[in-house]
Amino acid sequence: MENSSPYRDGLPTTSSSASLKSERRSKSKSIQTSKPSLIMAFFSCVAWLYVAGRLWQDAENRTLLANLLKKNWGQRPKVLTVEDKLMVLGCKDLERRIVEAEMELTMAKSQGYLKNQLHQSGSSSGRKLLAVIGVYTGFGSRLKRNVFRGSWMPKGDALTKLEERGVVIRFVIGRSANRGDSLDRNIDEENHMTKDFLILDGHEEAQEEFPKKAKFFFSTAVQNWDAEFYVKVDDSIDLDLDGLIELLQSRRGQDSAYIGCMKSGVVIAEEGRPWYEPDWWKFGDEKSYFRHAAGSVFILSKNLAQYIHINRLLINTTDLERRISFGYGRF
Repeated sequence: MENSSPYRDGLPTTSSSASLKSERRSKSKSIQTSKPSLIMAFFSCVAWLYVAGRLWQDAENRTLLANLLKKNWGQRPKVLTVEDKLMVLGCKDLERRIVEAEMELTMAKSQGYLKNQLHQSGSSSGRKLLAVIGVYTGFGSRLKRNVFRGSWMPKGDALTKLEERGVVIRFVIGRSANRGDSLDRNIDEENHMTKDFLILDGHEEAQEEFPKKAKFFFSTAVQNWDAEFYVKVDDSIDLDLDGLIELLQSRRGQDSAYIGCMKSGVVIAEEGRPWYEPDWWKFGDEKSYFRHAAGSVFILSKNLAQYIHINRLLINTTDLERRISFGYGRF
């Protein structure tokens, strides 16, 4: 019994070999399971670094944009007014100098302009008239004209005597769009009988051409008569002729006179509205017309009428009263 015991202890047993095998298996399994974990951990680190880098880059971009906005905020252009735009373009000062030059040129020319013609076309006595009064009329206003001839406006010999006193009165009318038609013939026949018309051959008597009528009237009147004043009157009013003559006599010798019921008004800048002003931008931010006379009656001295005649090809019709009030207004 004693001899067999050591022998058995020196030999490996079945249980010990089994434990070794199981230990080896567990090590191999742990190695196999750790590889995917390492790969996942690697890719997680790469993904984290990528996201962190993008966030860092976005933060830098936001900082850069914020700094640019802050820098440009102080340098942003202000909202320019119409006056600012004109000043930037240099138009305002240029327009002022042009107007001043025109006024000086007109004043120089008006001293002796059409002297010979005016002397020949004045009154029959050769002396200067007090006033030429133009009463606007139309083709369909014969009844109004007859009413005027029977009220404040003299006719026949009385009209001639008034001209000898220095006051000429004429109905002012243009020509028909169809020259020589019945409208024109009727006016010619009426004028042949009454001899109280000033017919503007260069003007078309139409609603759309009405703003040009003042330019044609003053230009024609100053060529035909040498007078102190030239008066435009609408046929919608009853004129106090004696009061007008008294007013004009009190202002004899006054140059650059622009007389009437003075007013101002808002410039309409919206296209399509009544009285739309295409040149609204010329009036600045206030968009208000210069002070001017109401259209029913207004009076110009001789040099202003000559100004219109001299510059008739240059003056825009919508600028007519604006130029007069801007350069010569006395009231």
